[in-house]
Amino acid sequence: MKRDARLYDIVQSLRDGRLHTAAELARALGVSTRTIWRDMEMLAATGIPVSGERGLGYILRAPLMLPPTMLTPEELEALVEGLRHVGQDGNPRARAARSLLYKVATLLPQTGIDPDPKDD
Repeated sequence: MKRDARLYDIVQSLRDGRLHTAAELARALGVSTRTIWRDMEMLAATGIPVSGERGLGYILRAPLMLPPTMLTPEELEALVEGLRHVGQDGNPRARAARSLLYKVATLLPQTGIDPDPKDD
């Protein structure tokens, strides 16, 4: 798992407002507790309101709102695949699906999605 995806997953876990130990997060993400410690230091350094102490766990000190376009690579792949499937000719919602795919590609240009617009 790449570090950015792991950091995203850590933040998602912490958003539930509960205390999470490094061991618990490490098991869930398939990494060592030392990796979690380093990741938590990085999150804190970037301004994420996380606090924690060894032996007790980590928690978000304040609610954290993530932008709605914050998608994991797997979520983005599923979204694009679904929109392409619905966007096939013959589907009553094909035009809407192709339009939405174009919007997603425009909002997330770094992903390299080819919207293949058929309707202009």
